[in-house]
Amino acid sequence: MVQTDFGGPEAVSPREVPEPVCGPRDVVVEVEYCGLNRLDLLQLKGPGLIPGFRLPHVPGMDFAGTVVETGTAVGSVVPGDRVIADPTQGCGSCPRCAVGDRAYCVRPRILGGNAPGALAEYVRASAESIVRVPDCLPLAAAVTLPTAYATAWHAVHTLGAIAAGETFVVHAGASAVSLAAIGLAKRAGASVVAFAGGDAKRAAADEAGADLVLRNEDPDAVKTVSVFTDGAGADLVLDHVGTDTWRTSLDCLGVRGRLLLMGNTSGDQVSFSLQEVFHRGLKLLGTGGYTSADFVAATSACFTDGLHLPTAARFPLEDLVEAWDVLAARDTIGKVVIEP
Repeated sequence: MVQTDFGGPEAVSPREVPEPVCGPRDVVVEVEYCGLNRLDLLQLKGPGLIPGFRLPHVPGMDFAGTVVETGTAVGSVVPGDRVIADPTQGCGSCPRCAVGDRAYCVRPRILGGNAPGALAEYVRASAESIVRVPDCLPLAAAVTLPTAYATAWHAVHTLGAIAAGETFVVHAGASAVSLAAIGLAKRAGASVVAFAGGDAKRAAADEAGADLVLRNEDPDAVKTVSVFTDGAGADLVLDHVGTDTWRTSLDCLGVRGRLLLMGNTSGDQVSFSLQEVFHRGLKLLGTGGYTSADFVAATSACFTDGLHLPTAARFPLEDLVEAWDVLAARDTIGKVVIEP
């Protein structure tokens, strides 16, 4: 599927394009599943958000498939291997890439972001970004892992330093990254409180392992969290909603609590008391991009413990526009998946 303009469904259509050329340190993968992300929708409407984005563009960040070709310098995988990849490729040579911080590469290359993505029969990726999928995990489940779990791992573990016995609060509990964060927090031995909207979304957060599920905008939410923690408050809050949940996030935190700021879907501007923050010893932490080490650690944990997201819906490639409509409605639980 090739995006040739900005706008609505008319801006993307199926086209025949040349197959990817495999470089010395690359692999070419036959795509079996491609998981949709909100970035696809945002860049369809325009303007392109990732530096280096240009039209025509093939979207699709998360994929699972089978290696069909490897470069001459690649020894980590062979044709026939079942794989997923970190869509954040980087340039491979700048100082940021050298330390595995590809999200802040000076010349970023992101599959489906500013480089040809996986809404196609074949996709080219750097061998360094490839992770083999164990035989016990279906590729249909593996495709739900890359972006959601690496992002959640970076927030919960690398930045949030979650520990067994702590209490973790997460908003938008049925979103992909929140469901991933719930599973990782439970795996770490934390207690989890999740906020979610309708009955189905609260049920999904509960199914993911949340110990307490509260409805969005519950007027007694802060009191309930206080009671749940025996008055101590939460140790860690993950907020990727923004303005609407800001006050609740701060009020749920206990002394020396950490607030992980990941998004602003409800608005970008907030206000707070500096005195409140420094007297209570709070930490306000912007999550930023995950690292290559986060990606490897997250996928390894998922493989070990069988973690993956539910599949909300599955579509053939030619029905991409319908799939995007489903994603845009924000009623889905889990990943919307395309089968090229």
